[in-house]
Amino acid sequence: MAGTELGEFLRARRAALDPRRAGLPDDGRLRRVPGLRREELAQLAHISIDYVVRLEQGRTRRVSRAVLDALADALRLAPDERAYLFTLADVAPETRAPAGDTVAGPLRQLLDGMPDVPAMVLNRRQDVLAWNRAAVALLGDFGARPPAERNLIRLTFLDEDYRARYADWPRAAGACVEVLRMEAGRDPADPVLAALVRELLEKDADFRLWWDSHQVRGARELTKTYRHPVAGPVTLDVQQFAVETHPGQRLVAYTAEPGSPSEEALRFLLQWSAEPAER
Repeated sequence: MAGTELGEFLRARRAALDPRRAGLPDDGRLRRVPGLRREELAQLAHISIDYVVRLEQGRTRRVSRAVLDALADALRLAPDERAYLFTLADVAPETRAPAGDTVAGPLRQLLDGMPDVPAMVLNRRQDVLAWNRAAVALLGDFGARPPAERNLIRLTFLDEDYRARYADWPRAAGACVEVLRMEAGRDPADPVLAALVRELLEKDADFRLWWDSHQVRGARELTKTYRHPVAGPVTLDVQQFAVETHPGQRLVAYTAEPGSPSEEALRFLLQWSAEPAER
């Protein structure tokens, strides 16, 4: 399986790389496929064409660090893509702790102690494990959903109400797939993650398209704009913090720029959600 994933990733990145960006001159030959030819990748990485073929066909499992570095340089891989390449090529990957689903009491207290900041705890699969009242006001009541449906990526693709909250759904959804693809490479033995991928591949054509592109990304600072049915557009910075005492868990917090219309909209939203009796 790992060899197949490695080959598919190399083919996808080779097809996506403009030969001019790779520093190759136009040789005047007709290109039957997009991106680099296999022999061009072999030339840039200083390896044989046969070795490239065996890698892409999944017939070579042991790849040295030097070769991986050469391939990553030749394909102009971004840092996340380079890390993903090394993960896929690892013959004996390190044992990873399972994505823990139990949220510690002090972490729940921290969530409740942030009444003005929408926040939640996620695991590696993007399952929502815990959340505060502000997160409910912004994104909806996760507690009203069955536990199996409390997954941000699943909601992004398969829930129309949640999907409608994104001001730029294609951008947000594409980023979700990149995060999931990265995590699937890190933990290919996770049966729950594999089941989620199968469900999304079966039910959503956009997910299939993005998944097949083999784009990856790790955790990073983000800015998201939501189109809230009550507060209107709200642009928030998304901060992610690893929970060191519970590997695999991440605290995610949404904050607005001080003095911005989004800060005012978020303040109104939180006040509105706190006064259901008056409504």
